[in-house]
Amino acid sequence: MSHNLERRGNRTSMFSTGDVPWHRLGQRLNHPANASTAMEAANLGYTVVKKRLKAVINGRQYSDVPNAFATVRIDTHQVLGVVGARYEPVDNRDAFSFFDPLVDRNEAIYHTAGVLGRGEKIWLLAKLPDYIKIGPKKDPVEKFVLLYNSHDGSSHIRVKMTPVRVVCSNTLTAALSGSDAEVRIKHTQSAQDKLAEAHQILGLTNQLYDQLDLIFNRMAVRKITGQQLVDYVKTLIPDNPQAENNARTENIRKNIISLHDDVTEASMHKGNLFGAYNAVTEYIDHHDAKDPNKHLRSIWFGGSGEQLKRKAYQLAERML
Repeated sequence: MSHNLERRGNRTSMFSTGDVPWHRLGQRLNHPANASTAMEAANLGYTVVKKRLKAVINGRQYSDVPNAFATVRIDTHQVLGVVGARYEPVDNRDAFSFFDPLVDRNEAIYHTAGVLGRGEKIWLLAKLPDYIKIGPKKDPVEKFVLLYNSHDGSSHIRVKMTPVRVVCSNTLTAALSGSDAEVRIKHTQSAQDKLAEAHQILGLTNQLYDQLDLIFNRMAVRKITGQQLVDYVKTLIPDNPQAENNARTENIRKNIISLHDDVTEASMHKGNLFGAYNAVTEYIDHHDAKDPNKHLRSIWFGGSGEQLKRKAYQLAERML
């Protein structure tokens, strides 16, 4: 399964409204979904519990493993991961309830959600109204908030801003200085309270997007030369001094510069700082030849692609 989405019978565990972000699988909903409809469409109605781990001794005796528990999906009885004593599962319904107040007030719609692997990871993407508009051509960037949860102990619950440029579907990762553009919550007994507190931060999302609007538009009027573009990309992706050769690194840099210079609608920002930053996101989202099973994690969930985008944003911001 190259996309790593779960399948239950003949259904892919994903729903979307509008275009599916990176493939054409899952259930397509023609109207904004409420929580129950969205969960049913994405096969997200399962529950995960924590069970004590036991070791089998001599094929007969069972002994408790200290401070070790399995997370178990109740409907399939599959073990999803191994966690410690303080870990507490956060139910999928609670993840959706995080967005319910916004959806109820028509301040967001459920846009896409899904299940990865055997159910060990889930995500929910909510779309906010209005757009960021960049440059004189008003290049639109949609405003999203992403919630990501794991049931295998591999990550915190994460809630973060996820802007997407409409013309090329590039996910623009930002790192706003001194802001709470991302919330991380540990799976402990206080997780529910922390989710409730995160609503206060989510209430600031439009203010954070206003800040991002200003920065992106400053990037769009900051002209750069061809040499400055080369220097930007080389600073972002430097040679490895310990490698026998850096041919692959050089090819990546050339591909990014080519994407910037390409005469398409997606490159309407050629010659400015936003165009340089966007070329990096274009390469990571659509041209980096990663294992498809790892691609979504790379660009959305804290993997190498997201980290490189964050570095690209920070470097561009320092050049303003």
